[in-house]
Amino acid sequence: MLKLSPRAEVIASVVSYSLCSGSLVLVNKLILHFLPFPSLVIVVQLLSSIFMVYGANFFGVMPIDDFKWEFFKPYMIYTVAFSTGVYTNMMCLNTSNVETVIVARACSPLVVSVLDAMFLGREMPSKRSIAALSMIILGAYGYASTDKQFQEQGASAFFWPTLYLGLITFEMVYGKQIIRSVKFKTVSGPVQYTNLLGWPPMFAFAAMGGEFQKLRDMQQSYDVTSIWGLLGKIPTESVALLVLGCLIGTGIGYSGWWCRGKVSATSFTLIGVLNKCMTVLVNMMIWDQHASSTGIACLFLCLVGGAFYQQAPLKKSQRNDDILEKKSGETADLEMATSTSDVLKKRGTDDDMTKPLISK
Repeated sequence: MLKLSPRAEVIASVVSYSLCSGSLVLVNKLILHFLPFPSLVIVVQLLSSIFMVYGANFFGVMPIDDFKWEFFKPYMIYTVAFSTGVYTNMMCLNTSNVETVIVARACSPLVVSVLDAMFLGREMPSKRSIAALSMIILGAYGYASTDKQFQEQGASAFFWPTLYLGLITFEMVYGKQIIRSVKFKTVSGPVQYTNLLGWPPMFAFAAMGGEFQKLRDMQQSYDVTSIWGLLGKIPTESVALLVLGCLIGTGIGYSGWWCRGKVSATSFTLIGVLNKCMTVLVNMMIWDQHASSTGIACLFLCLVGGAFYQQAPLKKSQRNDDILEKKSGETADLEMATSTSDVLKKRGTDDDMTKPLISK
C-alpha cells in the first residue's frame, strides 16, 4: 500500500473530498429534476453505500469495524444532525438554486471558527481571518439582495438555507469532536455508523413530506405497479444519474471523514465552501436557474474571502495535551512490545529446560 507523507495525505484528502462534494451537489440537483423525492433519493444513496461497504468486506476487499454500543450514542447525535442537514440541503436544491445553498454554506465558517476556539482548543481567528470572513458575509449579503426569489418572497425564500446553515455548523464542530474521541480500527467505521444510522430518519422525513404518495402518483402516471417497473419507464439518464449519485455518495463518505480528521473544523468547513467554485462554473453552463452576473460576482467574493482565511493554531494547552496523548500512546505501544518480548523469551527458556541434556 502506498505510504503518503503527512502533507501529501492532507492534500490527497482535500482533493478527493472536493471532487466528491462539488460533483454531488450538481448530480443531486439533476436527479431531483427527474425524481422529485429528496428524502427517498438520500435513502437510496445511504443504503447503496452500506451495500457496497459490506459487499467489499464480504469479498475480502477491505476490513470493516464491528458495531459497538459505546460508539452508538455519539454517532446517533451526529447522525440526527447529519440526516437533518442533508434533508435541508436537498430541500434547498428542490425549492431554490444551487447558489443559495453555496452562500448558506459560505456563512458557516464564521460561526464554526468561534466554536472551534470555544470547544476544540483552537485560537480565535487572526485579523486576516476576520477580514476574510467579513468578505464572506459581505458577499452573502450582496447575493441575497440580487436574488430573484429573495426579492419576491423575502426572508421566507431563505428558510431552508438558514436552517441548513445552523445544522451544518453543529455538524462540523461535533463531527470533529467525535473524530478525536471515537477511535475506529478501519477507515470504514465512520461511514458505517453514519449510513446505518442515517437512513431511518430520512425514511421518516420521506413519509412526513408525502413522498410515498408522490411516488405512487408517478407510478400511476407511467401505468406501473412496482419500483422496478417505474425504473424501466423513466428516462435512462435519470437511472444513470441515480447510480452515479450512489457512487459519489459513497466516495464523499470516505473522503469527507478522511479530510475532517486531517484539518481543523473551520478549515474543513471552508474546504466545503471553496470547492463549490467548480460547482458554480458547471451550474452556469448546464442549468437555467442560476443567479445573475452580479449575484455570481458576490458569490465569488465569498469564495475569495474563504481563500484568504488562515487556519487558527491550537492553543498552547491543547498542543501540550496532544503531545502528552501521543507520548502516552507511544509508551503504551513500547510497553506492549516489551511485554511481548519478555513472554517470548520466557517461552524460549522454558523450551530449553525441557530439552534433553544429551541428544541421541
